[in-house]
Amino acid sequence: MQTSPDRHEYPAHWEADVVLRDGGTARIRPITVDDADRLVSFYEQVSDESKYYRFFAPYPRLSAKDVHRFTHHDFVDRVGLAATVGGEFIATVRYDRIGADGTPASAPADEAEVAFLVQDAHQGRGVASALLEHIAAVARERGIRRFAAEVLPANTKMIKVFTDAGYTQKRSFEDGVVRLEFDLEPTDRSLAVQYAREHRAEARSVQRLLAPGSVAVIGAGRAPGGVGRSVLGNIRDAGFTGRLYAVNKALPEEQKELDGVPAHRSVRDIDGPVDLAVVAVPAEHVPQVVTECGEHGVQGLVVVSAGYAESGPDGRERQRALVRHARTYGMRIIGPNAFGIINTSPRVRLNVSLAPETPRPGRIGLFAQSGAIGIALLSRLHRRGGGVTGVTGVSTFVSSGNRADVSGNDVLQYWYEDPDTDVVLMYLESIGNPRKFTRLARRTAAAKPLVVVQGARHGAAPQGHAVRATRLPHATVSALLRQAGVIRVDTITELVDAGLLLARQPLPAGPRVAILGNSESLGLLTYDACLAEGLRPHPPQDLTTAASAADFHTAQSRALADDRCDAVVVTAIPAVGEGSVADAALAEALRSAAAAAPAKPVLVVHVELGGLAEALSAAASTAPQVDAGEPAPTAPGPAPTEERPRGEERPLGEERPPTEERPPGEERAPAEEGSPTAERRPTAERPPTAETPEGAHLIPAYPAAERAVRALAQAVTYAQWRRDAADPGKVPEYEDIDEKGAAALIDGLLARGQGLTLGTEETCDLLGHYGIQVHRALPAPTADAAAEAARTLGYPVALKATAPHLRHRADLGGVRLDLADEDQLRRSYAELTDLFGSPDELRPVVQRMAPRGVDVVVRAVIDPAAGAVLSFGLAGAASQLLGDTAHRLIPVTDREAASLVRSIRTAPLLFGWRGSAPADTRALEELLLRVSRLVDDHPEVVAVTLEPVVVASHGLSVLGASVRLAPPPARDDLGPRTLPAY
Repeated sequence: MQTSPDRHEYPAHWEADVVLRDGGTARIRPITVDDADRLVSFYEQVSDESKYYRFFAPYPRLSAKDVHRFTHHDFVDRVGLAATVGGEFIATVRYDRIGADGTPASAPADEAEVAFLVQDAHQGRGVASALLEHIAAVARERGIRRFAAEVLPANTKMIKVFTDAGYTQKRSFEDGVVRLEFDLEPTDRSLAVQYAREHRAEARSVQRLLAPGSVAVIGAGRAPGGVGRSVLGNIRDAGFTGRLYAVNKALPEEQKELDGVPAHRSVRDIDGPVDLAVVAVPAEHVPQVVTECGEHGVQGLVVVSAGYAESGPDGRERQRALVRHARTYGMRIIGPNAFGIINTSPRVRLNVSLAPETPRPGRIGLFAQSGAIGIALLSRLHRRGGGVTGVTGVSTFVSSGNRADVSGNDVLQYWYEDPDTDVVLMYLESIGNPRKFTRLARRTAAAKPLVVVQGARHGAAPQGHAVRATRLPHATVSALLRQAGVIRVDTITELVDAGLLLARQPLPAGPRVAILGNSESLGLLTYDACLAEGLRPHPPQDLTTAASAADFHTAQSRALADDRCDAVVVTAIPAVGEGSVADAALAEALRSAAAAAPAKPVLVVHVELGGLAEALSAAASTAPQVDAGEPAPTAPGPAPTEERPRGEERPLGEERPPTEERPPGEERAPAEEGSPTAERRPTAERPPTAETPEGAHLIPAYPAAERAVRALAQAVTYAQWRRDAADPGKVPEYEDIDEKGAAALIDGLLARGQGLTLGTEETCDLLGHYGIQVHRALPAPTADAAAEAARTLGYPVALKATAPHLRHRADLGGVRLDLADEDQLRRSYAELTDLFGSPDELRPVVQRMAPRGVDVVVRAVIDPAAGAVLSFGLAGAASQLLGDTAHRLIPVTDREAASLVRSIRTAPLLFGWRGSAPADTRALEELLLRVSRLVDDHPEVVAVTLEPVVVASHGLSVLGASVRLAPPPARDDLGPRTLPAY
């Protein structure tokens, strides 16, 4: 490393792992004096053409002087970065600070020349783009605001790197050279370009894991049983379409097969590429396996081995070493301690997991951070997806284990554009990067539903998960996720309930619900459940227990045709005696009625109607049948003889056509892609095909009214979010905001120290730059001082105790209001001092009375994990005792400010409740927008509290305010792309 006294300390924080365009990874780090040999070796592998483009002349080799220059940097005025794979350079970039005349310079010069060189074998992988992001971030950190680059016109690839980056730039041409100059301040376009590149790279990295051309299972035991041998069998039995290998160093030299799969003692012995390696060896042997895989060119690893961060501090360090080791070779990792991955696409048929059977193919993407919960979700989808509500299955499944590398954010990047996935279900025990997750969730939810259940909500994250500390309570994080369009549920049962509805039915246009069925009591339960969930149900229509299939069809068709109805819930109980409706007939009646009005969702609440549930899932005339000569495939789930909870749906293994008796355990074949039972997309209907009759719709069925209605309510809320997201509003500009004046004030205040809470005058001054006026409060250390303050402000006045234990506690009697004259003021002053102690203890102040209104609280805080958050609620018990506070991510748009005001439960108090005068909510919304702008414009403002704010019929009064300043926390969403450094 650098040791010379004229050089700065090695900047280790510049080191980063990045995902490249093809899904592989590379390490970016500063170049040091120790890299001379690596630099020479790298340069020897660069083509003559690339060398010519770099130096504008033939340059076959580097001289000793060149090597010294390119490896000796001061990390301020001269900086070099290298991208490495396997410890060797694949690309370099450097900048040299220059003055106005183009000669070498030091600060305060703020321009630098930049130049790249990428090894030919790695061109086209997005290496230069990643290096540009990182060298630009380094330059900004060192006070450089502008880059200049000279490029030969024929070097179109490098010109494209600069022009596509999204920075504001100028181009000129002189002496046969193109000169590009561009500012390094991030722009909306540069951030959009960065996010797009991040999306493509991370989605591709996951795609390489889920759709490999070849898989090696390392640690497949010689004896039956064991994790490795089980995974090997599961891959083979799933019918993997690629090449499969078994690897075990303990195999005899002469053994060439294991369970019919080609076997080898090492991955190095495999003749041909290996895209994915499954690592199932003890943790102490994993490093050797990773080295062998890296040297063989393996692209990714699924590490099912345990003994890592979940086992304690030693395991956590072992996990960090594993990630660093794998990334050295450009490999990504799922795990360690992972349950595995599944891809049901007929093009892949991959089951790299401990699930003994591959789930049915379907349109649901499933992510679980817990293997146990992953098993439970697969089992529930197995039962619900077949025998009860139709052949709904999984497109892809990822159980990330300790998620040391690949996380839910990466998988979201993949699912966003995955044509085989319509709905995303996620079980999360921790969110490593909430800011990024929220950004990706908002984008994903705009295209397809995203349903999330969070575990470990009331405690620490599991030991295996490295997460950033957050000061926000779980309720706040959940509210922010809902703002991003995430459908938040509390249990895995609700996760599956919502997922099946969203995978099969269109989104409702509103909250109006028609209820019909053959049980008055069940209809009333459904009606009550709708009201409890905030829906607007029509009175239930009781068809009586004598209703025929035709009666159901007629009633459902009428409800679906009613413009006042947005969704239909059908309730059904078994009928007894002559004239009872056959299950198949009723199912066909409901399905045909739904098919005639495909724009409205239909749900069924059934009571132990196994035949009806099965018939709803597939009409007898179009359902795929199992060939008599072929055994029926199976899927994960409880055995047919397993006792199941009361009210739980029939296991998928008991599925049978309504017209045919089938022994328990025998199944119908799973639906193929495009079959009559294929799911309906929530966002856009797939066109009917010869294999998919227009009427073959699936209707989800639920064993309880509450579950069906809750799923419907979640769909209604999500549909409204989708409509609102189409027009998110704008962040308004206010002419009276003095951004530069506020910045100068903040810089001056921060010069005093690292963090400070502003005094009253400084707070009022800073807020005043953003048009937020705080009512003056004059100190009153004596009764005479109080009287003088009141004369200055003008009567009537308020007398307040501002001691910490009395501040904002009117209930304790520390406030006297509407004091009309000096006598009342002096009398109140004496009462306060008699009750609570001396003025030194009370810290009394005098403030002019504000117009009467509703007291509210406005807060903003910058959380290190979630980012800047704006909060709003009524002052007093409503927010403090009941937690009735709403939250939005900053910056807030005008539409979001309006929804924030209306989203608290006590919002009616602002809108004329019980005949009171409505508050000026427009002024309140403007205040929220101004606070949002202040925090967004100046990240040094880490906390703002306005309490109380009295919102009157006309205007509002800010009676108290506090502001805290600190150096801004790092914004990784604005910096260069980088993988988490677990």
